[in-house]
Amino acid sequence: MATKTKVKICQFCKAKMDEIDYKDIGRIKRFTSSRGKILPPRITGTCARHQRMLAKAIKRARFLGLLPYIKV
Repeated sequence: MATKTKVKICQFCKAKMDEIDYKDIGRIKRFTSSRGKILPPRITGTCARHQRMLAKAIKRARFLGLLPYIKV
């Protein structure tokens, strides 16, 4: 008997977002792990397009000091 897995929907597609802002720390912090790593799309449910934009936004926020590179 196969178990049914819930289909994850991209939160950015649902909100009809064209760009992900690196200054929106509250939104992009949810897509990082407790150690500060970027979570993969199989866990978050983001589509490939928004995952690329999300990674770029997280990296920009890290460079500007808005997000930490690692949490110790």
